[in-house]
Amino acid sequence: MRDWPGKRYWLVGASQGLGRAVAQEISKTGADVILSARSTEELETLSAELPGKSEVVPVDVADADSVAKAAEAVGEIDGMVYLAGVYWPLGASEFDGEKVATMIDVNLTGAARVLGHVLPPMVARDKGHIVLTGSLSGFRGLPGANGYGASKAGIMSLAETLYADLRNTGVEVQLINPGFIKTRLTDKNNFTMPFIMEPEDAARVFVDHMQGDDFARNFPWHFGAMFRLSQFLPDWLYYRMFR
Repeated sequence: MRDWPGKRYWLVGASQGLGRAVAQEISKTGADVILSARSTEELETLSAELPGKSEVVPVDVADADSVAKAAEAVGEIDGMVYLAGVYWPLGASEFDGEKVATMIDVNLTGAARVLGHVLPPMVARDKGHIVLTGSLSGFRGLPGANGYGASKAGIMSLAETLYADLRNTGVEVQLINPGFIKTRLTDKNNFTMPFIMEPEDAARVFVDHMQGDDFARNFPWHFGAMFRLSQFLPDWLYYRMFR
């Protein structure tokens, strides 16, 4: 079990959906939470609802200057959880380069911008906790997931590489790959979403994983197992099954 009370955790992407629910769960542990996203009003509303100590530091992860100013305001932290994300369902026939670039910039490059300020001090202290949010959609290409799947595959690879480099140090790295969660993002989908979860239920799984020492968790477990196993299928079978 993790020793939470008095620790400072920076939650990037905390204003809505899973990020908001994760903030509520972490606050219950006794940790101090720093809430970041673009919407100051939503963050202040959330801060007022939390049971523990919290502060609001707005940030736009797509803006390097904004990230630098936010990191300076946040100061020394014990952990950082990256939950920021944008999503549009996009098939190849309606490919939109601007939307694809935005998804990659926020979901993946934004994490790199934040890590650029957070990780070096942790490495220097040999102490810290980094949690990145991937997705089951990052395991292999899916129809209609142009941009989003690539951004999540990238953040999953980033987490794996950080873990490989830091696993024998005092800096812990964890990766969490959820399936469908009912949020404003998945509300854009016009297809059936198997095993879709409420944000509060997903957040409990999320923070439960953070309590332990394992590197990665895919959930819901049966849906996650299917995606994990799909990596071993030959192309002709995989694309027939997932069309």
